[in-house]
Amino acid sequence: MKTNKSYTKRIRVTRNGKLVVRIKGQNHFNAKSSGSKRQAKRRAVSLVLSARVRRRFLPGT
Repeated sequence: MKTNKSYTKRIRVTRNGKLVVRIKGQNHFNAKSSGSKRQAKRRAVSLVLSARVRRRFLPGT
């Protein structure tokens, strides 16, 4: 089974093997949200995948 390339482009693997992604909903329409909410969206968040999802989208891991 092939790796889903569109999915892997959104994921970054750290040195320890953790998966890190950007928080969704930060491309546009952010002017009306509060500054603290916009600042929180700039941070990356750790991603925990179930075995089923990992097998489907990232078969090599």
